[in-house]
Order: sequence, then C-alpha cells, then structure tokens
Amino acid sequence: MTDAPSMNELLKDAPNNWGKWGPDDEVGALNYLTPGEVMRGIGSVRTGRVFTLQRMIGDPKGDPVWPGRTPAVRTQILDESNWYDGAGGPEYPGGLHYADDKLDAFLQGSTQYDALGHLWYDGKIWNGYDADTTVGGLDKASIMPIAERGVAGRGILLDIARWRGKEALDPAETFTHEDLVACAEAQGTPIEKHDILVVRTNYLKHFFDKGDAFYDDFCEPGLTYSLELAQWFQDMEIPNLATDTIANEVTYDPGSGVALPLHCALMRNLGVALTEICDLEELAADCAEDGQFTFFYVAAPLKVAKAAGTPVNPVVIK
Repeated sequence: MTDAPSMNELLKDAPNNWGKWGPDDEVGALNYLTPGEVMRGIGSVRTGRVFTLQRMIGDPKGDPVWPGRTPAVRTQILDESNWYDGAGGPEYPGGLHYADDKLDAFLQGSTQYDALGHLWYDGKIWNGYDADTTVGGLDKASIMPIAERGVAGRGILLDIARWRGKEALDPAETFTHEDLVACAEAQGTPIEKHDILVVRTNYLKHFFDKGDAFYDDFCEPGLTYSLELAQWFQDMEIPNLATDTIANEVTYDPGSGVALPLHCALMRNLGVALTEICDLEELAADCAEDGQFTFFYVAAPLKVAKAAGTPVNPVVIK
C-alpha cells in the first residue's frame, strides 16, 4: 500500500459539485430529490408491501462493523428483578414497574448514513469546507442537515450477486457502473436519473458464516474507482448510494491500492449520500419473485448534533 498514489493525485481529474447548490450547502446530491422526485418514487408503488433495511443491533450472531470499531452493547438497567424482595426498584404511585436499557455504540456501527463531512483529503471536506471544522465534532456537513431534510425518492435494487449467479460476492470482487447498468437492464428496469441506487452483494453472509475470520485480510467487494464511473454518477445525478457492505466500495482499489477512493470521489467531491450495512435479503427475494426492482425509498438518519454519521432504518415500499 506504500506505493499507492495520493488521493489528490488519483482524483485530480475527477468531477466536482462544490458550489453547485451554493457556498453553504451541506446535503449535496440529495438536492436532486425535489418534491417531483418524491412523487416519482411514490408513483413506483404498486402493492403497498413494506420492507425495512436496517440490520438488527445486538444480533446474537454478531454485528458486522468496520475493523477497529466494536459492536454495540445493550445494557439492561431495570427489569422485574429490581423489585425482588426490596431490591430497590423505584416506587411510583399505583405500583407500576418497567424495563429500561441503554446502548453504547459507534454511531456508524450499524445500518447508517455517512455525513458528507465524514471523510476527506487535502484538508477539505464536502463543498470546500476546511477539515478543521471537524475538530471536536462536525460544525459543517454533519449528519444533521441530512437528518433534518430526510431522504425520499425512487429507489432501484441492483442485485449484483444474483445477476452474477452467486449466493454472495467474494472478498475484493469488483464491479463498475457499466455492471450496474447491465444488471438493471437484465432485471428489466433501466436506471433513471436521480434514482437512489440500492446494491446487493450479500457479502455479509461471510461474516455470519466465518465469525472473526471474516476480518482476516479484510477487503470487501464493491464498486471500484474510475474517472468514467465518477463522471457517470455526476451525469446521472445520483443522490444516494446504498449497499449491504460495511463501506459501500471495494476496500482497497485493485488498480491503485488506495483505500476507499469512492468515499472521496462520490461523497466528498460530488456530495453523494452513502448508506451502508443494509439488510437487503428479504427485499431482494421479493424483487426476484415478482420482477419489480423499483420502489419508493424513504429514510431519516437519527438527529445527533455534530455527528459524522448515525444509524438509520430505511423503509422501502413496493
């Protein structure tokens, strides 16, 4: 990895949307999701079937997280045992008892949205804000503007694993925007401008199969950087990329060796919102069965001041 070019060098010719929505913008490509686009998403609803895409926090089988992060820990604070034989449970008029618990978690340790200021290079975050605005919490391009705005539009499932005839993609397996287009065509529904892309790899099956060995030589599958891919995202005015992997792209670009270049090319430079660790299995099975791969997608990250990202439970309505 030491021979990898700098991010600045790799992305020197990449497209950029800074200033497109004004000098104070903090939601980027989500600006494409106008009321008209929301209505287009609603127009794709046919049956009213509802799917939620968040993975369970505190799964007994484990929580997949980025290396270096730890899974959430839920602690029981009160339950009926607190009232056993004068154990000290709080007393209220009328005698009610109740359960209470708390969560200690990385804000990006489950299905989540990245803030546009979550990742940067060359001292600048989204829209040209100085990286020093992240010190002590994000003063610019935090998750709050996205959480307050909400996300709603037409989503399209791109089932790359099923399209390639695999139960799940392999570590470090890559695909391109051309593959996304071909997958959509094979599914019978082309990608349209302003679509929210929901990409299935089923890679986290390996986490549940392998346990801790999942992190050996960690390199997720996913999209890989090219100038043509970044230009396609800009030309198609894609507002949001959601996947079922931890970081939405191949971890180390196979051509350059650079880590997570699409976080910079798409999120930092174009303002594309990234949604990660989605559970797409029930949705994908249903889409494969009825042949409907488009839907109304709606999501609202939790409102946490100055946060670089927060959990979310996206909702799909077919």
